[in-house]
Amino acid sequence: MKIFDFKMYGITYLPLVVAFLVVPCMLYLPKELAYENGLLENIQMLVLFFCFYMSVVSKNYKKLFTFVALFIVILMLREVNCGRTLFFPIPGEVNMFYSWKDIPYGWLAHPLYGLYIAFVVLYFLKNKLFLDIWNIIKKSKIPVWNVLLLILGLVLSLIAEKFTHNFPFEEISELLMYTSIVSLIWLYTKNDNCIEENTEK
Repeated sequence: MKIFDFKMYGITYLPLVVAFLVVPCMLYLPKELAYENGLLENIQMLVLFFCFYMSVVSKNYKKLFTFVALFIVILMLREVNCGRTLFFPIPGEVNMFYSWKDIPYGWLAHPLYGLYIAFVVLYFLKNKLFLDIWNIIKKSKIPVWNVLLLILGLVLSLIAEKFTHNFPFEEISELLMYTSIVSLIWLYTKNDNCIEENTEK
């Protein structure tokens, strides 16, 4: 069996379209649409919710996709800064929010977030999910274009966050990463080429 799958699946066009939108958004999209709780971030959250749903209802490698769902929650909490950008805007200010130190019991946010991340890591290790990943690598085809689009989204997100102050660039790059994740989850739960002999008994 060939390891690499170069086929363009229907779901692959979702992150591909987003990839083509990166430069136009970076150059022309009004920055207000990329603010916290703005259009791009709301779309990101919808995509992440769908990732979570697809992972929870997966019939293949249930523990592994439970881990994926738990990991998606980490990304969702990161997007809203553990709820700070949802519930604690500064009145009269645009895209400004109170710091955790200014919020009652806000100091608990980062420790609790860290504990949750530690729980997710322990879940991965306790269930030896690296063995499931190895089984998938051995038995399944790797959808090359989806993986490349995920890597592109990750790289662009890091560049946007570290080296630019372009909000639309950062948010559209993250959307590329998230749509790539949802495309991979879809393929590894719905497509026979990617889940060959993977269904748990």
